[in-house]
Amino acid sequence: MTSLAAIILTYNEEQHIERCIKSLAGLVDEVFVVDSYSTDDTVKLATELGAKVYQNPWKNYANQFNWGLHNCPIQSDWVWRIDADEYLEACDSQKLKAQISALPQEVSGIYVKRKIIFQGRPLLHGAWFPAWHLKIWRTGKGFCENRWMDEHIKLSEGSSVELDLVQVDENLNDLTWWTGKHNGYATREMVDMLDIQYGIFTENTVVPKFFGTEEQRKRWLKLRYLKLPLFVRPVVYFFYRYIIRLGFLDGKAGFIWYVLQGFWYRFLVDAKIFELKRRFGGDEQAIIAYIRETYRLD
Repeated sequence: MTSLAAIILTYNEEQHIERCIKSLAGLVDEVFVVDSYSTDDTVKLATELGAKVYQNPWKNYANQFNWGLHNCPIQSDWVWRIDADEYLEACDSQKLKAQISALPQEVSGIYVKRKIIFQGRPLLHGAWFPAWHLKIWRTGKGFCENRWMDEHIKLSEGSSVELDLVQVDENLNDLTWWTGKHNGYATREMVDMLDIQYGIFTENTVVPKFFGTEEQRKRWLKLRYLKLPLFVRPVVYFFYRYIIRLGFLDGKAGFIWYVLQGFWYRFLVDAKIFELKRRFGGDEQAIIAYIRETYRLD
């Protein structure tokens, strides 16, 4: 039967790491934790649970994940990407492994469903669920796009399939932590959007396509989003998620999510873009030079 290895990136994840690793029991054969020098008990807990822990300084998600792919001694047939604050919903491990074993050789990637739980409430509307993400791929057949934000796994060859498996994203930290984290995300998103606008770094590895995969459609929509005026597009985004896609059915916790993630966060990204352009007087070459120097990907 096929074998699977999970790669988990961590930094101070003692609150989540045990839940994550235990949810993989009976399904994965190897667990690799790539830690960014945590100061809590993350490494201790992961080691006690049988994970092989490696440490590497953090630069960005893509850099860290690709470092793990190249430096962890993976022996399994397939690799699984799962974050420390994620876990798998209960499933028949042996049945799932048998399904993966039965896949034809030309299939190199597997999409699974992602479910977000925010403040104890599953977000089942607003086009958040089911959202299909490429999380499993044949060893050596996939890599993470080298981007500051919105990075996806890209297959080097082969096709992909969908499996009825749910990977839950449920972060247990409070809103103070959440807003601080998303302030950092907003800076990365600013860089990513300016990269797309000005072609600062490398070309996108995911080809934008509305009728393509989840990642291709998301990239296509992001390009259209970029064409909307600053500060107008967060309003459009919120209206789409909360009203058109029925996000209001996700209750009070959902309302907080859609306001913060669907409006505040997007507005903050635009505000940072506006601030940077104002700082350089709209000088495109000066902006490009600053981004290249400050946010180098290599």
